[in-house]
Amino acid sequence: MALRRGGGGALGLLLLLLSAACLIPRSAQVRRLARCPATCSCTKESIICVGSSWVPRIVPGDISSLSLVNGTFSEIKDRMFSHLPSLQLLLLNSNSFTVIRDDAFAGLFHLEYLFIEGNKIETISRNAFRGLRDLTHLDLRGNKFECDCKAKWLYLWLKMTNSTVSDVLCIGPPEYQEKKLNDVTSFDYECTTTEGNVVAGHSHRRFHGYFFFKHPFPDFVIHQTLPYQSVSVDTFNSKNDVYVAIAQPSMENCMVLEWDHIEMNFRSYDNITGQSIVGCKAILIDDQVFVVVAQLFGGSHIYKYDESWTKFVKFQDIEVSRISKPNDIELFQIDDEKFFVIADSSKAGLSTVYKWNSKGFYSYQSLHEWFRDTDAEFVDIDGKSHLILSSRSQVPIILQWNKSSKKFVPHGDIPNMEDVLAVKSFRMQNSLYLSLTRFIGDSRVMKWNNKQFVEIQALPSRGAMTLQPFSFKDNHYLALGSDYTFSQIYQWDKEKQLFVKFKEIYVQAPRSFTAVSTDRRDFFFASSFKGKTKIFEHIIVDLSL
Repeated sequence: MALRRGGGGALGLLLLLLSAACLIPRSAQVRRLARCPATCSCTKESIICVGSSWVPRIVPGDISSLSLVNGTFSEIKDRMFSHLPSLQLLLLNSNSFTVIRDDAFAGLFHLEYLFIEGNKIETISRNAFRGLRDLTHLDLRGNKFECDCKAKWLYLWLKMTNSTVSDVLCIGPPEYQEKKLNDVTSFDYECTTTEGNVVAGHSHRRFHGYFFFKHPFPDFVIHQTLPYQSVSVDTFNSKNDVYVAIAQPSMENCMVLEWDHIEMNFRSYDNITGQSIVGCKAILIDDQVFVVVAQLFGGSHIYKYDESWTKFVKFQDIEVSRISKPNDIELFQIDDEKFFVIADSSKAGLSTVYKWNSKGFYSYQSLHEWFRDTDAEFVDIDGKSHLILSSRSQVPIILQWNKSSKKFVPHGDIPNMEDVLAVKSFRMQNSLYLSLTRFIGDSRVMKWNNKQFVEIQALPSRGAMTLQPFSFKDNHYLALGSDYTFSQIYQWDKEKQLFVKFKEIYVQAPRSFTAVSTDRRDFFFASSFKGKTKIFEHIIVDLSL
């Protein structure tokens, strides 16, 4: 908030003090107090101090009027006058303080008149006037405020209070200049005090080091911490409930969590045990729920939820001869038929497509061997089905679904992109994009231009193991997880048509980021290979509240 210092000479000040003193009945004769401070004038019921740097403390507790004028103290601290519980009038005019803290007037239950004119106020905390139950008159003249989101609480308070309050004038933003705060019709501006944390894609203006936004300001905060390591997280819905399957190789578990609608937390629901589980992927077919459990040892398996046992039971084995070192599981559907593909990263293994045949899943197509695939991504390009396979031994290759043979056939590659760990596809504003994770060098963002994928952005990513796109409503993000530094969340800037840094989060050795939405709330799970699994909530922050 900004302020213009009130004018008036000694005569005006004297008249002001006399008029304020007249508000308090005087039932006793004036006499000097033995301990009246040197900078003050005292009577039995009132004290007037000029040029003081502190609030008088050695005074009778039944003083009913205190005036501090031209003081040099810098702030009104919490409970600053609580030693004067009988105060009915407090005058704080033409001082130098810039801040009024929460509970500044706590303990003044009988205060009726509060004058705060002509100061250098920059901040009034939203609970500054808390506890003033008898207040009938508040005077803020001589102060002009920035009528932005920081003043929203005062605007609302003015609407609700029964006290008589002087006009509060605005010095900005420009459209509200010289208007009364009471007349501001809306508060559409949200703000953050961190200049480096500007929200991408949000129209904003800046006042006194703050950024003000025309749209709600999003953020990510810790919602829940799970006390175990993990390498992948998958989410699925069943019968109006939301579940999460978490692969925990060190604990040899596939932990299934359920969203608790009452406790508003994710709680344990079932536990599938195995050996070095690196992936749990749910498949929903009609009313049946299957979970593909990929293991490094002992072969991979498919589990089915058994209603009678209320748990997942083993349904089918996946042949070890084809899948020996699974690294990723991708689900997809073509012409109403259900498939999944497992990317195998061993020299002897085969990345293999499996198909549902109403009784189980069977191996449908071996894609290629000897390439040590690390990731498989299904993507629709111009209405045609494709698989993109990533490998540390070659550039990502693109396979296209052939409608005649009903098999995937080689279609091309993404050139000059060696050492790509994973490719993820996503759409924004009807355009198709890819994020390419690279452990060494820069990770990339590419866009389909109706002929090929072209690079639009490079992201520094030394030590990156995952670059995951996700969206909540109209907010589009990339989560870049690194083994060597803080993980970065980037947000899409509509004006720049690029992703910009949005927030740093600390996740030890992150391996995956997974978005989950339930009960009109949005979360993302951050798996950690060496630390605790963290659940962040995507919230909309109104810092004026």
